[in-house]
Amino acid sequence: MSRDQLDNRLLNLLQSDSKMTNKELSVKLGLSVTAVYERVKKLEKAGVIRKYVAVLDKTKVDKSFVAFCHIKLIQHSQDFVVRFEREVSKLEEVMECYHISGDYDYLLKILVEDISAYRDFMVKKLTTIDHIGSTHSMFMINEVKHSTAIQF
Repeated sequence: MSRDQLDNRLLNLLQSDSKMTNKELSVKLGLSVTAVYERVKKLEKAGVIRKYVAVLDKTKVDKSFVAFCHIKLIQHSQDFVVRFEREVSKLEEVMECYHISGDYDYLLKILVEDISAYRDFMVKKLTTIDHIGSTHSMFMINEVKHSTAIQF
C-alpha cells in the first residue's frame, strides 16, 4: 500500500491521540470527515494500523520494576526455537520479546512489581521453559525515553 503525506500526517496524529474524532482529524488535516474516515479505514484494512490501545503509567498500576533479560537457548533447532517462542508468548510479565543476533538468542522486556516479583517470575515461570541454557538480567534505573510512535 502506498501512503502519501496526508496519510503520514494522519498516522502521526492518531499515534499522539488515537481517541481524536474524525471531525478533529479533519480540521487538523484540512480534509472532509468522510475523507478522513476513508483514509483511516484504508490504513486499517492494509494493516498499517493494527490496533488502538491505551498507554498506561507503569507506576500507577504497580508494574514499575523493568527488567531486560537475555536468553541463550541450549540448541538452535527449529523445534527448540518454536517451543520457546510459544511458551514465552504466554507469559503476561513479558511485554516484548525479540529474537536477536549476538551472544544471546533473545531479549525480553519484563514488567513486574518489584525485585521479589522478578525473582518469582524467573524461578517459577521463565526458567521452567525447556531449552533455556542461560539468562542474563539487567534492571532499569531510569526511563530516559519511551515512545510508542513511529514518526513520519
